[in-house]
Amino acid sequence: MGAAATLLPGIPVMGHPIHPERALEVIDQAWKKQMSDVALNAARSNGATYTDVRIGRYLQQFVVTREDKVQNIVNTESFGMGIRVIANGGWGFAATDKLDKDNVAKTAELAVAIAKENSRLLTEPVRLAPQKGYGEVTWKAPIEKNAFAVPIKEKVDLLLNVNSAAMKSGADYVNSILFMVNEQKYFASTDGTYVDQDIHRIWPIFFVTKVDKESGKFETRNALSAPMGMGYEYLDARPQDKIQGVTTLYRGRYDMLEDAKVAGQQVGEKIKAKSVEPGKYDLILDPSHLWLTIHESVGHPTELDRVLGYEANYAGTSFLTLDKWESKKFNFGSKMVNIVADKTQVGSLGAVGYDDEGVKCGQWDVIKDGILVNYQVIRDQAHILGLNASQGCCYADNWSSVQFQRMSNISLQPGKDKKSVDDLIKGVEKGIYIIGDGSFSIDQQRYNFQFGGQLFYEIKNGKITNMLNDVAYQSNSQEFWNSCVAIADAGDYRLGGSFFDGKGQPGQVSAVSHGCSTSRFNGVNVINTSRKIG
Repeated sequence: MGAAATLLPGIPVMGHPIHPERALEVIDQAWKKQMSDVALNAARSNGATYTDVRIGRYLQQFVVTREDKVQNIVNTESFGMGIRVIANGGWGFAATDKLDKDNVAKTAELAVAIAKENSRLLTEPVRLAPQKGYGEVTWKAPIEKNAFAVPIKEKVDLLLNVNSAAMKSGADYVNSILFMVNEQKYFASTDGTYVDQDIHRIWPIFFVTKVDKESGKFETRNALSAPMGMGYEYLDARPQDKIQGVTTLYRGRYDMLEDAKVAGQQVGEKIKAKSVEPGKYDLILDPSHLWLTIHESVGHPTELDRVLGYEANYAGTSFLTLDKWESKKFNFGSKMVNIVADKTQVGSLGAVGYDDEGVKCGQWDVIKDGILVNYQVIRDQAHILGLNASQGCCYADNWSSVQFQRMSNISLQPGKDKKSVDDLIKGVEKGIYIIGDGSFSIDQQRYNFQFGGQLFYEIKNGKITNMLNDVAYQSNSQEFWNSCVAIADAGDYRLGGSFFDGKGQPGQVSAVSHGCSTSRFNGVNVINTSRKIG
């Protein structure tokens, strides 16, 4: 576990080790309903006016390699029940990994006792938006190949071949990792919902480095993959998935081996690339880069709990305050900027049928024709906006964690006119084409920011000329999105995403995707990251 955590410091390894075959075992749905009813009845008899129960089985698998060696293989399982209640108008929560009737009942009693104590501090009771019960329902991610059923040897062989391809192409060092998640989640509530869900995610990633022996200078290039809500079929790229341009990109599926070959060549080019001259540039931003800018400058500031200050101590607040929404005319971006929240987007990291409050998921507008029109909301926040229902944004990263408001998939809609990436580039006299995500910085209100990337190409007089280096751009969220002048059509639309978006105290992580097509932003300030200021 330690090796995986060292290579990807943000990855939380949860649960206890299991044999890989254990991940394929199935837990009886009737038993989960029985245990849930024990909790619901015990909570009700102790004074709860509302109860929801989550039985969660969280499976993780890491395969970690470096050059020609396997560094680690990790398989874990976390299994238990979380019980959330309202009693005397206040929330209470308790969890257990001992799933027999007596322990489940005692855990429900504890949750009610905690709620009653919490209610002493309330100035007003919890107000839940109405929610109808759905009876017994199921939802399964539409995967083609369960990654946990694929033999470990096949995964190891893939990663070692990836490493070899990168080294043969010029890399000196390479790490590669496959990370797979299966969340088996059962939800029950006093609203009358019993929902069984099976959620799959996968993330293939590598890190390639080349060192110039004479100067000692080195450059890196990370994989241009996206973490996805898919099975192992994500790694079965087809000819129609390739996007051929200044570098090979992928839509829908991913060729890890081909990307590694190209990466091995490109790190050598990055060492020789000229350093950027600071100034104003028109930027052409590929979806492999732009997803992160969307995440930080749109996704986070439209979370209602940040707007209300609930996250101020840890994750910050938001410049998109309620008065801007109430005005119905706050100019967030140009008229072509349309941002949609969607918890059902196929292949996305955040795709589920029902959230962790039993709300059936859907989509809604957040930014419409450049105007702020909505936020991301859960059941006990809906009344603040005058909504009669939750938007289904509630999530907990484990059965032992209490669910709270988390980011939905937040995506920039493609341009309505037929327009390719080449069409965007043709009109640029002085610009930079940016591919892949890199380092970033954004303030606590999600307003002023700076973003880097993986690959940078100079554009002169409508044509890509050569590779650049040391590029980062600076702006603020409103100015940046108002500088958006063109968006490629749906044929270029792709997903990027974050597997480990952190929030809350105690901290939790969630997985969320952001889709977009390549977009053009005019007159953005670019700095040279290798030069000292002052």
